[in-house]
Amino acid sequence: MRDGYGAVLALRAAGTSLVLDAAGRVPRVLHWGADLGPLDEATAEALRASGSPAVLNNSPDVPRSFSLWPSELEGWAGTPAQEGHAAGSATTPRPHTVAVRHETDGPDGDLGGRIEFDLVDEITALRSTMSIALDRFGVLAVDVTVTRDAVLSGDPADVPYTLDALRVLLPVPERAVDILDFTGKWCRERAPQRGPLFFGSHVRRARRGKPGHDAPYLVVAGTEDLGFRRGEAWAAHLAWSGDAEYVVERLTEGAGPFSSVLGVGEGLRPGEIALEDGDSYVAPTALFVWSADGLDGLADRLHRRLRARPSHPVKPRPLTLNSWEAVYFDHDLDRLTALVKRAARVGVERVVLDDGWFHGRRDANAGLGDWIVDRSVWPDGLGPLVDLVRAHGMEFGLWFEPEMINLDSDLARAHPDWVLGPRQALGASARDQYVLDLTRPDAYTYVLERISAIVGEYGVDYIKWDHNRDLSEAVSGYVGVDRPAVHEQTLALYRMLDTLRTRHPGLEIETCSGGGGRVDLGILDRTDRVWASDCNDPVERLQIERWTRMLLPPELIGSHLGAERSHTTSRRTDLAFRLIVALTAHAGIEWDLQEADEEQLDRIARWGAAYRELRGLIHSGRVVNADLADESTLLTGIVADDRSRAIFTWARLGTSAPGQSGRVRFPGLDPAARYAVRIRDDFGPASRHQSADPSWIVAAAAGSAILPGAVLAVAGVPLPTLNPQQAMLFDLVRVS
Repeated sequence: MRDGYGAVLALRAAGTSLVLDAAGRVPRVLHWGADLGPLDEATAEALRASGSPAVLNNSPDVPRSFSLWPSELEGWAGTPAQEGHAAGSATTPRPHTVAVRHETDGPDGDLGGRIEFDLVDEITALRSTMSIALDRFGVLAVDVTVTRDAVLSGDPADVPYTLDALRVLLPVPERAVDILDFTGKWCRERAPQRGPLFFGSHVRRARRGKPGHDAPYLVVAGTEDLGFRRGEAWAAHLAWSGDAEYVVERLTEGAGPFSSVLGVGEGLRPGEIALEDGDSYVAPTALFVWSADGLDGLADRLHRRLRARPSHPVKPRPLTLNSWEAVYFDHDLDRLTALVKRAARVGVERVVLDDGWFHGRRDANAGLGDWIVDRSVWPDGLGPLVDLVRAHGMEFGLWFEPEMINLDSDLARAHPDWVLGPRQALGASARDQYVLDLTRPDAYTYVLERISAIVGEYGVDYIKWDHNRDLSEAVSGYVGVDRPAVHEQTLALYRMLDTLRTRHPGLEIETCSGGGGRVDLGILDRTDRVWASDCNDPVERLQIERWTRMLLPPELIGSHLGAERSHTTSRRTDLAFRLIVALTAHAGIEWDLQEADEEQLDRIARWGAAYRELRGLIHSGRVVNADLADESTLLTGIVADDRSRAIFTWARLGTSAPGQSGRVRFPGLDPAARYAVRIRDDFGPASRHQSADPSWIVAAAAGSAILPGAVLAVAGVPLPTLNPQQAMLFDLVRVS
């Protein structure tokens, strides 16, 4: 059905709405935020009438507007939607709307819908389409396509139009006064950073040929009280695995009737997109989310959107063992046989053979590109290992790094021109490797066929797809001149992943990029799991996964049990702590189980059984986080949609001034219900920094604590004071 009066159009779903005025040159946003209810004529007219700001002194003589394609024509002096030129001309885009299509979903128009509008621009000779879709979970997806039409300029022989930037920008109100985004590094991905929204431009650029370990990831403009469970938030994410740009901007004159602007777009390199007559550029999908329920509200909308995809994993996420930190390059069949047998004993359901199985790969300096089993290490091929894994009822997975190449490889020696980089001379290697130019059809076909052959020969169930270095000087000389290639390289990656999945139905793929360097919803359209970080240290991992869950639900996040002494930080942690931290995602093991004694193996087996018991909840429930004053502690949970069951992790990272927690609220529970609370110490007790537990904890440990939801969720309960690097797991079941 249609919903709108005149040219005021609305989309509504899940307590949020977007209202546009399509009467002007380019549609403009009248409202984005809380649902205004069904749009009647009076409300529509009031929104339009109140949508123009004052005319300021020393300003254009008409009210400034802020459209969905903001430009200087509107008096907008901030970051524009479009930048580009035709040999130095056509630098002042003036698109105007020529068609609008609007439809809503649901009998009452409150299950989302879409608005599309077509624009033409005689100055830049571009025809454009912008599609804005609001899904039933309240997530906005904006897709833009521009096509060069030289006839519009009056000169069919017009020079190409070089597109330098194409962004989607939405306005946010004055009460959005804070910015939250993310930075990071290898083994410390998605570290939050927050500050006031000052006047000027807050611009984050990912210029690594991938999002990077320091990716902005998700940029949030929020109210001053914004927390996990409180405050209003407006957020943006670019579903793209190449270069990106995120912008939060506030000008003194505002943005039409709004205060600030939130936007995203692909980071285009100079000359990368040169549109000849008839050429099109399809921008990556820009996602926008609003929440009145804090950061957990944003996450919940995004998780529900992902879980509703036809491609979302539906079978139980298997307990996985990855060989990397267990054996590294020591691919000895006897050693791996012992590892597989111990893995089966503790309940592992999938074994992944990591780096080191292919030709010439005895360390990280050689072999990338030679995707042939190394017969000097595997004289009978991988068959004996694959057969052993399958004999124990487990799936078999294999590591690849298809986008990379070592110069010390047969492939590089045969095809040195397949290395991505300037033809004059290559720059520095990283991890002794370079990037393979997948924009070359011959290189693309070679890699695709080699991977497909291995997958077919061994019936590989799962690929860990790695990408360990940035793309520096990412130009391709394939066409005879060095041209920027990040955009086309990213599309080639997508095409290869799509082709492999079509050829091999049921094949699952994990995205890894030196750990968490490529986490975005573009790659997640084609993969089934994210390796959130190469860091298995549970202290670091708690924070990394907490913020990764802002975008991704737990079933898409790989989380592994590592060794007592972390291989990446050298920190030593207790087994119980490591097990609890690795439980509440897509759980796995990355430890040489030959090092574990019998008692430890029994505890790991109990943990594996608990994972199989709880994964139905973990991989379908709502993620919640308590807002705590003590930053050395955290309480995170996963609550069933009907609130009948929940698990919570109470953890302490370090010491802090408070001697005890006071009343801590368990978020997301039903205040009207009663819950039986059990402490799951199957894997070992948490060390306390106290003489005795609160009395209700004593009862819960004995399996006899029943508490009202109002006490747990509203009043709160005192929790034990743990020693640093300790955690407890609470299992709550509704009894009435």
